[in-house]
Amino acid sequence: MRDLRDMTEFYASRGGRVAARMLRRPIAALWPDVSRLHVLGLGHTQPFLSLWEKQARVCIAGEIRTAQSRESRSIHLLASASCLVQENRLPFADLGFDRILLSHALETSTNPPKLLREVWRVLRDDGRLMLMVPNRRGLWAHAEHTPFGHGAPASKAQIARLLAEALFRVENTVGALWLPPGDMRLLLRCGNLVERAGSLVAPQFAGVLLIEAVKDVYAALPTAKRAQRRVLAAVQ
Repeated sequence: MRDLRDMTEFYASRGGRVAARMLRRPIAALWPDVSRLHVLGLGHTQPFLSLWEKQARVCIAGEIRTAQSRESRSIHLLASASCLVQENRLPFADLGFDRILLSHALETSTNPPKLLREVWRVLRDDGRLMLMVPNRRGLWAHAEHTPFGHGAPASKAQIARLLAEALFRVENTVGALWLPPGDMRLLLRCGNLVERAGSLVAPQFAGVLLIEAVKDVYAALPTAKRAQRRVLAAVQ
C-alpha cells in the first residue's frame, strides 16, 4: 500500500472486509471486555477499533505519519477520536492508556525500537499491548496488493526478541488469515472452515500474527549491587 488512501480502499473492498472480519474474531477473543478503559490504536486500526468504541471510555485511532511531516500536536482524549501522530513522539501523556493495538505499524516503522519505547511510555504499568504483524511464513506477506505485503514481516521469535529489548513480555500469540489472498470465492464460501483447519493443522503458516504483551516491569529495575566487605590483612 502506498499511503493511507490505499489502505482505506483495501479495507473497503470485498476482500478487505472479509480479511478484517477474520481478524476481528481473534482480536475480540483476546480483549473481550474493555469497559471503562482507555484504548489507543496506532497504524491503521479503524477496521478493528470498532470492536470497542461503544465499550471503552476513550477510543483513539492514531494514524502514523512519516518523520518528514510536521510535528504532531497534543490532543484532548475524546471517545472515538482520530489523529495523526509521529511514531517517535506520541502526543499523549505518560501512562495514559490501558490497551494499545498496533496494526500495520511495526512492520512499516522506520525505527521499531523507538516506536515501542513510546508505546511503553504511554501504556499503563498494568496495561496490555497487541501487535498485528504479517507472518514471514504466511502467504499474505507476499501479497503486495494488500497492506500485509508491505514492510518487514516477522516470525514469532523475532517479535518476541524485539519486545524483550523494549521491556515487554509476550503473554499470548494467536494466528489468523490462513485463507490465501485474492480468491474471493474461497474467502466467502470457506473462510471459517479454512481458518479452523489452519489453526489446527498448520499454525506456523498463519498469514498474520496477533501477539499480546505486557510491560516487563521487573526487567527495567536495576540489579542491586552486592555489598562488598573490606578485609584487613595483618602486616608482618
